[in-house]
Amino acid sequence: MNEERPIIGLVSATSTEPTTSDSFNFWLAPGVIVNPFDIVEAEQIAHDGTSRTFGIVTTLEHTTDAPTHLANYISNDFGQVGSEPNTVRQGTTVAKVAVLSNDKDIYMPIACDRPVRFADETGIHVALGVDKIPERYRVPAGLIRMSNGTQAVVYLDLRYVLGPEGAHVNITGISGLATKTSYAMFLIQSILQTAERAGMRDKIGVIILNVKHGDLLSIDQPPKGGLEPEQHEMWEQLGLMPKPFDNVRYLLPHAKDTPTTGRPNSFRLPERNWAIYAYSLQDTYTKLDLLLSQIPDPWDTLGALIGEISAGLSDPRTGHWGPRGKWAQVTDWHSLLYGPPLVDPNTGQNQKVGEVQPITVGRFRRILRRVVETRQSGIFVSQRARGVKSISEEIAKIRGGEVIVVDIAKLTDEEQTLVFGDILRTIYSLYAEEGSEREDLPEKVIIFVDELNKYAPQREKQSPIIEQVLDISERGRSLGVVLFGAEQFMSAIHERVAGNCSTTVIGRSSSAELAAVHYRFLDPAVKANITRLGKGELVLSHAIFRQPIKIVFPKPAYLQEGAEA
Repeated sequence: MNEERPIIGLVSATSTEPTTSDSFNFWLAPGVIVNPFDIVEAEQIAHDGTSRTFGIVTTLEHTTDAPTHLANYISNDFGQVGSEPNTVRQGTTVAKVAVLSNDKDIYMPIACDRPVRFADETGIHVALGVDKIPERYRVPAGLIRMSNGTQAVVYLDLRYVLGPEGAHVNITGISGLATKTSYAMFLIQSILQTAERAGMRDKIGVIILNVKHGDLLSIDQPPKGGLEPEQHEMWEQLGLMPKPFDNVRYLLPHAKDTPTTGRPNSFRLPERNWAIYAYSLQDTYTKLDLLLSQIPDPWDTLGALIGEISAGLSDPRTGHWGPRGKWAQVTDWHSLLYGPPLVDPNTGQNQKVGEVQPITVGRFRRILRRVVETRQSGIFVSQRARGVKSISEEIAKIRGGEVIVVDIAKLTDEEQTLVFGDILRTIYSLYAEEGSEREDLPEKVIIFVDELNKYAPQREKQSPIIEQVLDISERGRSLGVVLFGAEQFMSAIHERVAGNCSTTVIGRSSSAELAAVHYRFLDPAVKANITRLGKGELVLSHAIFRQPIKIVFPKPAYLQEGAEA
């Protein structure tokens, strides 16, 4: 096999730059083109014959025998750019390589002058450790394309994506250039098709939040005119079918005019299988902490009042909705805000509730009025009409093989936080506390949300929504709850969320962003290359890979509304 592939250079070790167990250099034969992220193999010693050490090119340098730049200037007749140089410089291009693996587990430094070749697809799989992943756990994640035309399918280990070995995926990069949403949707489709071949499709449920326009409200529809031939070819190379999602249902937000028009508050209407959701006080009284997550509460005074409200509106025998005693007149948002026990109906004055002082009650009422009355988008209603759904009830019905899309694109920030937190809390409760009661509960649930930094920001102090996200990121692996998050800047999300992701995908990013501590696992040369990535090119770091790699991937095969970010 080696003899069929040309030698592209020889390993070079010097007194100042030796080869090590982790890296080596090689000079390139004249005319050979090598780029960063190409995977090469070098001959290495072994107990019986030779072995192969695989590495990934991180950077390239051209060096000559000129002692200074001034010497080159003088040799060209003192700066005459059109003349032949008086002294022809001897030079070569040197590639710096980070070691990935050795096919016989030998990590001795490679000796000088050992031949180097481009790796073939089989070699690339050995280099990445893909050959050790059982077939049923191999999830196609994209293609490696090398300078010599070699292409190889990159596989993730499903056990490190959905658990139990590891879990969670984070995707980051500049909006418009990183195609974060497209990659997340491609990867989810790849996971579902892999699971289907293994007879496990009915064990995986998916929840997707649509946060941008109508991008994800037609994922069950084929693209107009179909995909381009090269996109079809890429899907086929990956061993996947280019097709839209099936078994999809959509949950769309209630609008202020929904009672008269029957239409939701969405940028576009799915062709089928959709329902409208809303929040009455009965749906929300135990989730007021999520609704007010973004409100500063350093002394936990609002938290104490929310606890009083939740306890007062709950039936102590069942734990469900059941206002009693001084709370008996509270039936909807209006009666909570303007009636007893928060307000004296005779004087209109704020009242003390438990140990919570009237001044805190007044602050709570002002904030809640703004959120559910004056600035709300329409999802807060006095009572849910027949046919209008509760998010938590609908999410709790999730079945294996099903994809649920929840539209939050037109909601305010507080409303989006409530919906996302409600979904997380419902799923977490379902798996952590009540999972054994449902025999048809899927073994794994994937939750995908863009703009994750809204809900788990880096510098935010503890809040109910952050606690919920952290619980999922830290315990979800063992529960079967998997978070796929995306954001423009990974530095903007909580370090514990980023640190618990076994797979990180990075699109084009700025050098300032890459200087953040979240990227400390990247070699400086790799960071420099990330600033030059093209649209659709991504750097993939996975638990079983020793170094990040560069991949490309096909467009998702569903109807999309304009360009995705």
